[in-house]
Amino acid sequence: MAIVKMKKLQLMVVRAQKEALLRDLMLLGCVSVTEPDAPPEEDAVSFLRRESGRLTETRADQARLVGALGLLDKYAPVKTKMLSPRPEVTEAEFLDDDALRQELSAAQKLEELEARIRRVGSDESKLRSSVEALQPWATLDLPLETTGTASTAVSFGTIPAGMDFAEVQRALADAAPEAELFSVSADREANYTVLVCFKEEQTEALGALRPFGYALASVSGTVGTAQENIDAAQRQLAALSEERTALEAEAASYATHRDAFKLSIDRMTAKIGKAEAEEQLLGTDSVVLMRGWLTAPEEGKLEQVLNRYDCSWELSDPTEDEYPDVPVKLQNNTFSEPLNVVTNMYSLPAYGTVDPNPLMAPFFILFYGIMMADMGYGLIMILAALIVKSRIKPKRGTKYFMNLLLEGGIATFVMGILTGGFFGNTIPTLAEMFGNKNPQLGLFTNPLIDPLSDTTLVLVGSMVLGFIQLCTGMIVNMVKKARAGDLAGGIWDEGTWFVIFAGLALFILKIGNVGGVPVVLCIGGLMLIYGSGREAKGIGKVTAVFGALYNGVTGWFGDILSYSRLMALMLAGSVIAQVFNTLASMPSSGGVSVISILVFLIIFLIGHALNFGLNLLGCFVHDLRLQCLEFFGKFYEDGGKPFRPLEINTKYVDVEGHDF
Repeated sequence: MAIVKMKKLQLMVVRAQKEALLRDLMLLGCVSVTEPDAPPEEDAVSFLRRESGRLTETRADQARLVGALGLLDKYAPVKTKMLSPRPEVTEAEFLDDDALRQELSAAQKLEELEARIRRVGSDESKLRSSVEALQPWATLDLPLETTGTASTAVSFGTIPAGMDFAEVQRALADAAPEAELFSVSADREANYTVLVCFKEEQTEALGALRPFGYALASVSGTVGTAQENIDAAQRQLAALSEERTALEAEAASYATHRDAFKLSIDRMTAKIGKAEAEEQLLGTDSVVLMRGWLTAPEEGKLEQVLNRYDCSWELSDPTEDEYPDVPVKLQNNTFSEPLNVVTNMYSLPAYGTVDPNPLMAPFFILFYGIMMADMGYGLIMILAALIVKSRIKPKRGTKYFMNLLLEGGIATFVMGILTGGFFGNTIPTLAEMFGNKNPQLGLFTNPLIDPLSDTTLVLVGSMVLGFIQLCTGMIVNMVKKARAGDLAGGIWDEGTWFVIFAGLALFILKIGNVGGVPVVLCIGGLMLIYGSGREAKGIGKVTAVFGALYNGVTGWFGDILSYSRLMALMLAGSVIAQVFNTLASMPSSGGVSVISILVFLIIFLIGHALNFGLNLLGCFVHDLRLQCLEFFGKFYEDGGKPFRPLEINTKYVDVEGHDF
């Protein structure tokens, strides 16, 4: 239950064995490959070079597989079962490069099919646009390539729909008496026309039409009548539609590759990790140099692997100067491990400091149960966690969250027993609905702690629990300082406040007073005066004392007061639940009927779903705040770098023997 000890690894292996070694290290999953300590010296530049892992090409291959999987979802969609477990494969299946190459080839073919489908779609769009443009001229028997005769000119054009066509014709007659303007069709946007005039009058005719918004139509390049072109386009569209259907059916036939694509995506993820590690290496023509970090408990396993290679390696403990660069991995028992969710959300502890999870777990779980405090809500949390854990066998982050949900559900159920809450006051409400106006239902009507009537008790208890947690943090900080050789700092900084708290308790209990003077409290005050100013000089001693006193009193008061949120959320959740129960039971005030029961169920389900969802999130956030701000502030040193080893890390499949 601590931060895993790390070993610094430096290794040299012959180049021919580099790939095999990286593969074995990935399967081992306990070595993080890092950048070299410093750039090579100038005299080494000539023979040391950074290795290439073909990272860009590997990522491109994975992107191709991801794209192919997306195409299958488009052309051959399937409904996935909720909470379905991931398939499990052996290491040999996972590392099968021949199968990977086959799936990459299939993905490329599917990609080519998609490109052909897109080209067909583009051609269809062009033809539809052409048909749409020709449709207004469909009733015209005149070929669209007609421009006139030896003496006449023919023009196709449009006039805005709002113009009076008769007025346009009169203006044309005044300017070019022999010209004629024929209306072919009209819609909401324009009137489609054909202008026929003598060539010598064409300029005057167009000039007369221009004030009315006349514009020449773009039909150039079209041969034959509009209807002939529309019919030809429709035939081409039918042929393209058949081609597209056939191509889509061919693309859908690749649905048999869906699971193989998913497995291959995970394979490529592993290859990307290996390529990233490879690009951290330096090498010559004959050897490759590696630097990294090893989890110390796996030292024996690494030695067994390296003994199979022609290599030289060295393992050493990191120095304190290297601690900021040492990655952090937390190792906890089943109870405290779920709190990794909280620690990872905040920040990992610095290497060489204290793992907060074992210290935080009892408080976090207890506080969550106090805030939710309902047997019904606790049962939902427990059942949800157990169902998910049994169905999908979650790993790492999801597993931590489900275990945290389970532990929080157990605490919520236990606190619900103490407060008598089962979806609020549902049991007494149902009893009253069915005629029992003064039900006596044991803990449901006479709980050990009633959030509505025992508010002061809950408030005081919450702050006492907060005081205990804060003192726990101070004790941890004292131990840290003592181990670091600063025993005096622990005594004067944290020990002083314990003496003051003990003195206050004795003073209130009227124990240990000499002549009415609280001796222990006075000793604590003297310790505060000396301890806060022991490193200051001159007037600084005075200001240091006042600063320590002010910051200490206000800080402790504010921190302890923050724990009143335990009472506030317990009270809020209980009140809201009872309000929804009251609303749900109102239609039954005149007697229970089928309709009143249906109304009760609807309001009950909606109301408690809202209350449960709000409390599930709200209690987590407030519990998180108490841990990260109040508790961590007493001892925690953050800033740790997460340990990211070269390992198998998958999304779609589970690999036998690998817990990721």
